[in-house]
Amino acid sequence: MAKTDPITPRTDPDTAQPAGPDAQERARIVAVAERRARRADGPPMKLEMVDGVLQVTFTHADPDLAEVLLMADLGTCDPDFMKGIQGQVACIGAPGRKIDESASNFLLSVVRGVQPRDELEAMLAVQMGAIHQATMMMARRLNHVENITQQDSAERALNKLARTFATQMEALKRYRTGGQQKVTVEHVTVNEGGQAIVGAVAQAENR
Repeated sequence: MAKTDPITPRTDPDTAQPAGPDAQERARIVAVAERRARRADGPPMKLEMVDGVLQVTFTHADPDLAEVLLMADLGTCDPDFMKGIQGQVACIGAPGRKIDESASNFLLSVVRGVQPRDELEAMLAVQMGAIHQATMMMARRLNHVENITQQDSAERALNKLARTFATQMEALKRYRTGGQQKVTVEHVTVNEGGQAIVGAVAQAENR
């Protein structure tokens, strides 16, 4: 069976018009729509610099409702905590006097994807998003180094950031599980006269 060129769009042979999605593509579209409905994220952030002061709003007709939705995204019921995180996320998208709403909204998207259950998880999710952005910045810098000194510096920073992100992932996992590890053993077969052993087994070498 001939493969479809991923660059050239499929066309209907009868009308020479672009063909619609096939069955597999439709299934993936439905899956994305269902996942998006389950997340039910709050509105995106809007940033504006007014007289040297960063103004933060949300693309929602009701500002009060937008704040409640953000609190739900952050896993909190504390308005002060919500405003603090909101300001920190906004600063990521406004370095100096330059506005970059996409950076702040990306960071919010990371937090919403983590689905924090309380304030501690929300703070860790914000840090994870910030570390990821810094990691990608260092990866870009590494691609444009001009000498060995710059390369070594970028590599060290990139490695530290990548390790930090992995540590954050482990910290979130431990916090959510209470630091406990669950071991599940399935389909254990014990032969006659044998004994089932769960755990690491060390076998002494024959002397």
